[in-house]
Amino acid sequence: MRVVLQRSIEAKVVVDGKVTGQIDFGLVLLVGVTQDDSVDDVDYLVKKIPHLRIFEDEAGKMNHSLMDVGGSILSISQFTLYGDTRKGRRPNFMAAAKPTQAEELYNQFNQQLMDAGVHVETGVFGEMMDVSLTNDGPVTLIVDTDDRK
Repeated sequence: MRVVLQRSIEAKVVVDGKVTGQIDFGLVLLVGVTQDDSVDDVDYLVKKIPHLRIFEDEAGKMNHSLMDVGGSILSISQFTLYGDTRKGRRPNFMAAAKPTQAEELYNQFNQQLMDAGVHVETGVFGEMMDVSLTNDGPVTLIVDTDDRK
């Protein structure tokens, strides 16, 4: 699984003109699932992301985690994170998981975050979404479960 995370002051996602998820402060996560991903990848991300020390303390150092600051997560499914642009001009999405597998792991990821005490808002899986955010910092990181192998 691959997650692009952005520290944000505020964020929302709109589907068909309706806000389906909105946070005031925390992280926006773009979540991609590949064919080889499993629940082990979900577990790794849920243990890692809420505890990353990427929020500033009183001295301006990144010493606090999402859990420390009481932030929320706006989680957006994003199969295009597995777009391969090495050949030609049109991305190839062959590495992205099939929708059924991706949706199952994406939902497990969000549920496990909620079970860990994180407030999670989401978009709608498989739908066209308009995501807007105010990036704080800006701070943008990529967490990829392949990096631990």
